[in-house]
Amino acid sequence: MSITTVTNPTGTPAATPAAATNNGTLGISSAAEQQDRFMKLLVAQMKNQDPLNPMDNAQMTSQIAQINTVSGIEKLNTTVASLLASFNNMQAQTATQLPGRGVLVEGNRLTLSTGGAIGGVDLSAAADAVGVDIVDATGAVVRQLSLGQSPAGVRSFTWDGLGSDGAAVPEGNYRIRVNATAGGKAVLVSPLSASLVQGVSNGANGVQVDLGAGGVHAYSDIKSFL
Repeated sequence: MSITTVTNPTGTPAATPAAATNNGTLGISSAAEQQDRFMKLLVAQMKNQDPLNPMDNAQMTSQIAQINTVSGIEKLNTTVASLLASFNNMQAQTATQLPGRGVLVEGNRLTLSTGGAIGGVDLSAAADAVGVDIVDATGAVVRQLSLGQSPAGVRSFTWDGLGSDGAAVPEGNYRIRVNATAGGKAVLVSPLSASLVQGVSNGANGVQVDLGAGGVHAYSDIKSFL
């Protein structure tokens, strides 16, 4: 906002609204108070302006537009803060229903137990072929899975716990490596780990989900529900 000095008929400089609203010592705490003070000073300026050098209409319009912009930004910030608070409350209420639910989060851990194991992939684009290598603690590939064609996004897969030779492998933790191609070119893909939600909490960092051995994650880290 520009600073303009107008001399009244008595020769005493009169502060313009632009100058007054830029003064950080006024202690204005809100855009509403600032706008009210601006309008009062604008009226005073118009009353005391030099008849031989009146205020330019374009200048006055510009100053009013600027003060309205400040007011509008404050209202927008208030609205955004309110929406964010409502979203956080809704997220917290939804999270209370999660304990015991299976979820997929980014990670390469695959836990084999009775009945098999569940994992997932997150594709950045559609793929003609998606492959998953299941690797044991020694780094050896115990099974390769072909998921075929897949659209972009998250999808899950299951492993029956059998190795490449058809024999059952020991229960425990394994890792997965994933790859995907489309038209012979690589597609960006991320591995996903399945876990059961043990508990949830809502603190300064937002809603957090406790996945037990899978660690603690932000609610937004959940890619899909099982």
